[in-house]
Amino acid sequence: MTAERVNPPELSPPTGFSHAVVATGTRVVFLAGQTALDTDGKVTGGTLPAQFERALTNLLTALGAAGGTPADLARVTVYATDVAAYRTHAAELGRTWRELAGRDYPAMAVVEVVRLWDERALVELDGFAVLP
Repeated sequence: MTAERVNPPELSPPTGFSHAVVATGTRVVFLAGQTALDTDGKVTGGTLPAQFERALTNLLTALGAAGGTPADLARVTVYATDVAAYRTHAAELGRTWRELAGRDYPAMAVVEVVRLWDERALVELDGFAVLP
């Protein structure tokens, strides 16, 4: 895939996301929402940063199994049960993202939700990627 990150100067400088991504490739991979589930289907991690790391790892595992890499991500949506807590931990979450997925940020959004499917989950990530 080729991905052109578009960040127009007329918009505020993006931090940890791209305003737009123009993706060119031949296959689109839709990634289901991933929480901090372990292989036994149990939510792990009692903190937002710990759950974010596991959820992102799970998302990237699914992407890798489909033949993609983090650089192929075109869009990711983060669903958080507490956006204020997400903002409080933003620097740590950003470090986790960079360690696991690198600095080629997809178009992203963070959405606060009342709850997730598993009541113990604090965060869920879904998205799509475009592969060569």
